Formats: sequence, C-alpha cells, structure tokens
Amino acid sequence: MTHRHLPAALLLALAALTGLSACQSTPTQESTGQYMDDTATTTKVKAAIFNEPTLKSAEINVETFKGVVQLSGFVSSQADIATAVRVAQDVAGVRSVRNDMRLK
Repeated sequence: MTHRHLPAALLLALAALTGLSACQSTPTQESTGQYMDDTATTTKVKAAIFNEPTLKSAEINVETFKGVVQLSGFVSSQADIATAVRVAQDVAGVRSVRNDMRLK
C-alpha cells in the first residue's frame, strides 16, 4: 500500500468500526437484535394479558427492555395486579417483571 492510499484505508477502517459499534448494546441502549426480541416479548405479553378474561387489557401498559417487562397503568384490584404479573412472568422471553401498576 502506498502512502497515498493509507489515509483512505484508515478512514474506511474507522467507518467500519463505527458502524459495528452502533449495533452493540450498552447499559442504557439495546442492540438491534435485543430491540427486536423485546418488541416480540412485549407483543406476547400484551396478547397474554388480553387473553386473560379477568383483566381489562386497555388499562395495562407493557414495555420491555432487555427482557425485563414493565407493567404500568391503573387497575381495579390487587388481584388484577397479581394476575397481570403472573401472566407476564409465564411468557417466554421474560427475564423478570417490574410492577408499576396502581390501584384506581
């Protein structure tokens, strides 16, 4: 490689490394794969809550970050909170459940 092409090669290598690091996760940001997995987990938890006849699914919000599901919203009883947490824990891909639901 001639000295004339060295800066272009270094620039290309730097661009490639920057692109690869953008796909990695950090403590506060998911990788692309983790984001897709969490989106699927959120969808599964929402469906499980919707299919639970004792729960009003419109009152419960679901978010997932790195496999940790956060449930929030306002529900009618402590039994609804316990049921929603149990239903979410039973979904494949859920590492843990954070309960931020409140009683009306």
